[in-house]
Formats: sequence, structure tokens, C-alpha cells
Amino acid sequence: MTTLFISDLHLDEKRPDIFRAFLHFLNDKAAKADTLYVLGDLFEAWVGDDDDATLARTSVAAFRKLSDSGTQLYFLHGNRDFLLGQRFAEETGGTLLSDPCKIDLYGTPTLLMHGDSLCTADTEYQKLRQQLRSPEWQQQLLSEPLAARRQLAEQLRMASSEATSNKAEDIMDVTPAEVLTALSEHGCKRLIHGHTHRPARHPLKVDGQDAERIVLGDWDSHLWYLQANADGLALEKEPV
Repeated sequence: MTTLFISDLHLDEKRPDIFRAFLHFLNDKAAKADTLYVLGDLFEAWVGDDDDATLARTSVAAFRKLSDSGTQLYFLHGNRDFLLGQRFAEETGGTLLSDPCKIDLYGTPTLLMHGDSLCTADTEYQKLRQQLRSPEWQQQLLSEPLAARRQLAEQLRMASSEATSNKAEDIMDVTPAEVLTALSEHGCKRLIHGHTHRPARHPLKVDGQDAERIVLGDWDSHLWYLQANADGLALEKEPV
């Protein structure tokens, strides 16, 4: 049995190379796996499950083909695709998970997160996150025409890029104390997340016991994935 984890693909029409790599990944490695977890920011922007753009529809169809072949699919929301909804889950044959989510990964209690909620030093972003995750705000946004939602998504993307360029690197990384608190509260000794675009495996001590934080990489010049089975875990990267 094999389980795969990916995050931060940021699929976008402006990067057809990444989209091709994504489709190949689903047809190749993911098709051979028992389970695939997507831990947020699959899309650079998701304006609603009614999005009729070619990239959106092709992605849904590719996931559906994968789930129909027998691979189980699970999705977490990211800070870019927080509007993924139940219709997306039904059309892809997948399941939307809450963030954080605790799973049993081959006998090890494992916590899954997108990772943005751990970056508590970035107080400006945390305020924005609270708004973006508000059901009332999302419902109001989804009542707008697709064209208006696409325009807002572009504005948010530009604002995010500008804000990120003006922030110190450590502010945009996870707060170590938050990581330890999350693991302790959920009774886990392993955390898997994305968001920070800093792929690595970090050994930790939680309540005096060995633990680990695994950070998935973003897809840019390389594609990143975590492969897990009963024998262990491997953080892998390949050229796009």
C-alpha cells in the first residue's frame, strides 16, 4: 500500500508546464497509489465550484478518472483555494477534510494541515485568513457572477504578492511553539503540511518524545511529493 501527499501546486493557466506535470503525476504515480492527499493550494485561485474555465474542468475530470480507478482522494483547503466546496468533492469523487485533520498513517497518528494557521507571527495574514474562511463572507462572494469573482481573485493575488515581498522571511514561516501545541493537542508525533514552500523534514521533541514535522514543497521548477508506506516515508522531488 502507498499513500501520497502533495500541496502548493498553484495550478494556473499561466504555467502550462506545471499543469502538464500535474496531469502526468495523476496518470502515473497517483494512479499506482492507494490514497492521495492534496494539502491545499492545489489552484492558484479557485473562484467557486461552478468555474467553467478549461483548467478547472480538466482538473476535475482528471481527478474523477483517478478516483474511478480506485485511488482514494482527500483535499484540504489552502489560502488560495479556500472556496473548494462539496460540489468539487462530489465531481472529483474525493472528500474534503477539515484543517487540521488527524489520520492513522500506517500505525502512526499523523496531523495534516495546510500550514497557514501555524504562521502566527504574520498577524496581518491571520486577520485576512479569518475573513476568507468566514462562511458568511464566502456565501456572499459566491453569490457574485463568475467574472466578478475572477476579478477579485486577481486583486487578492496581486495584494498577496506585494505583501509577501515586504515581509521578513521568518514572519512567513511557522511559529515553532504553534507546531508543538498542535501536535500535543491532537496526540500526534508527526505533522505534514505545506504553505511555506520550504520542503524539509524537521525532527522535534513533543512532550519529551521524538516527533517530526514534514514540509511539502511547492511545484515550480520541481514537483514535490511525500510517499508513505509501511516501510517509511520519503520526501521526493522531480524536475517539472
